[in-house]
Amino acid sequence: MVGWLCVTLGVAFGSAIVPLVSVEVFVLGLLSSDPSIPWLAVGSVVAVGQVAGKLLFYLAARGSIRLPRVLHDRLHRQRPPSSRRDRWRVRTKRVRVWVEALRERCHRHPHWMTGTYGVSAVLGLPPYMATTVLAGLVRMPLSTFVAAGLLGRFVRFSTLAAAPALFAGWFHL
Repeated sequence: MVGWLCVTLGVAFGSAIVPLVSVEVFVLGLLSSDPSIPWLAVGSVVAVGQVAGKLLFYLAARGSIRLPRVLHDRLHRQRPPSSRRDRWRVRTKRVRVWVEALRERCHRHPHWMTGTYGVSAVLGLPPYMATTVLAGLVRMPLSTFVAAGLLGRFVRFSTLAAAPALFAGWFHL
């Protein structure tokens, strides 16, 4: 059982960094195949792995960690003028203005951001990745980020982990 929990922690951390990996599918498959694993333990391990992985995005958005030199140089190097780049800048201006307005609103109402991030941690709407980055951009306190994220992710994945264990238990009566 401890081995599966360690694998679950790794999958949860990996899915937080690479969103193409679905920890939800992993949890459902794991508990469907072995309902003896405690669903509360799975919910806890996944919550820790997810928040630990998203912490990297939070810290990068906050400016606390620097991108690797290769990425940093690529993002900030001087480029020759390009009409294609100018068209792209014009097209994304509305999005940039919207993000800046949202950032300002989050600064004025910090509890609103905490609530949005907490709901996102449970439901996944708005997308958890986006609220993680936004939390870093508006400099949400680290303790609030970790506490709301752990609580929300624990509720989400404990509920998910309990469902297959509950159904598997009905068939073994």
